[in-house]
Amino acid sequence: MKTTLQTVLKRFLPAELSPYLQGIRRGIERESLRVSGDSELARTNHPESLGSALTHSLVTTDYAEAMLEFVTPVSNNGEQVQSILADIHTNVYRHLGDEVLWPLSMPCRIPHEDQIRLAEYGSSNLGRYKSVYRQGLKNRYGSMMQVIAGVHYNFSMPEHFWPMWQKVLGDQGPLKDFISASYMGLIRNFMRYGWLLSYLFGASPAVDCSFLTNSGNSLPLEKQGDRTLVGKDATSLRMSSLGYNNKAQDALFISYNSLNDFICGVKAATNQANVAFAKIGVKEGETYRQLNINTLQNEGELYAPIRPKCVAKGDASLLDGLEQQGIEYVEIRSLDIDPYCATGISLEQIYFMDVFLTYCLLTDSPSFDKQQQNQGIDNMKKVASAGRSAGLELVNGEVSVSMLAWAEEIFAAMADVAHLLDDGTQGKSFMSALTLQHKKLRNPDLTPSARLVSDMEKQSLNMTELAMNLALDHRQELCERTCKSMQEDKFDHASVLSWQKQRDLEETDSLSFDDFLNSRSELFSSASMSHRCTNRYCRLPNSLDHCVGIS
Repeated sequence: MKTTLQTVLKRFLPAELSPYLQGIRRGIERESLRVSGDSELARTNHPESLGSALTHSLVTTDYAEAMLEFVTPVSNNGEQVQSILADIHTNVYRHLGDEVLWPLSMPCRIPHEDQIRLAEYGSSNLGRYKSVYRQGLKNRYGSMMQVIAGVHYNFSMPEHFWPMWQKVLGDQGPLKDFISASYMGLIRNFMRYGWLLSYLFGASPAVDCSFLTNSGNSLPLEKQGDRTLVGKDATSLRMSSLGYNNKAQDALFISYNSLNDFICGVKAATNQANVAFAKIGVKEGETYRQLNINTLQNEGELYAPIRPKCVAKGDASLLDGLEQQGIEYVEIRSLDIDPYCATGISLEQIYFMDVFLTYCLLTDSPSFDKQQQNQGIDNMKKVASAGRSAGLELVNGEVSVSMLAWAEEIFAAMADVAHLLDDGTQGKSFMSALTLQHKKLRNPDLTPSARLVSDMEKQSLNMTELAMNLALDHRQELCERTCKSMQEDKFDHASVLSWQKQRDLEETDSLSFDDFLNSRSELFSSASMSHRCTNRYCRLPNSLDHCVGIS
């Protein structure tokens, strides 16, 4: 396997490179459903004492009123970010009463979709925008898919890394463009190798029977007990065709060959009317049914395992921010919740993610054609639905290869990265994390997906019963710990401040919601009309017309 890293290591000693790799920045977003004592979705409001879900810096909600999302600040210290995440969990539990945090990615028992309340964000235009967006998701795809939870891992290299790496590679263009191109290379390699994460960390091999009531399924699931369906060799049903998947987006091709191509593809999708969604309508009387009839209501609707991101300034959209500022970090969205860890992600997994993503960044990353990019997506789905199957083969280029043999190659190459990261810290955390995960290649029974199936069988429990036992254990662990970084008074202050911010938004709105929505639509449309695309695959299926304003 030829890699940029291996070429560079022939020219430089590890001691010359390691210092530039220190200071990796990461942030974590962990989603979790609030569940009542009877193992069903909580029907209570987002606890007022937790603050405003619209403006709180640490705790918000996702699609549903009962889906909490915990957001850590960015940190260049793995132990610190894990500690802060645990502190947030501990503080939240002070406000949940008898409810618990569901420890699985696939949802608890939900007999009827109508039991899923959309998240509420107050009367401000921004709050209403977020609510209407969720109403659109419900009308387009149904609610059940939207209560699947995961862990998002935000990753970026330290600023001092980039001038060195640009010089090493002999690039003489603007640094901002070099950084964006490098992150797009990371994203392409993630599409090539991201199936490995589903094997190692996939933890959703089973679903409650109620999940399939309103969800199509073509996977061979087996009944286990009276309420659980299990994928025999599945690792992550969340990332399979059963989970985050919809036909409207399956036919999209958003190119990752350049930031320009990505922006073009997403902006086209957010500006192209879709026949199926047009039938839903935008507004019925005074009630909005969705934001618009486009293939994507906004860029956030794009379901992808990884996204380029930046902190957009002012009222700019993410895409406009990317166009103006370039890529500042990447967001990995393919991680299941670790059901055996109270915070949903362990410190060892954090270190492994740093190694894996650094490897994806430093390794050669040729451009994709449409077939090659879809090949990577197909490999991810194959591992998600049957990753523990003996002799599983994936497609690598023009040939089929053993998944395990390919994984061994990747681990061998990642060892160089782990050593570089450890050399800079005078420790062994990164190599230890790599070694720990490597054991799963030799023994699939060590994967969290296999552990869950085994625990259900050994303890004669269905998925719900096992999950509730884990949830209660996590609650006890979190409530007994002492906060290290986010003390109770600091957390309470953030909650009070969030309500003030929400009130300020509601009191200072000067536009009607209709005008607010029109202004956002016009801003997006204007930006799209001025953007030129070089992606020859940029054609949207099932749309009323093709690439309006894109040449």
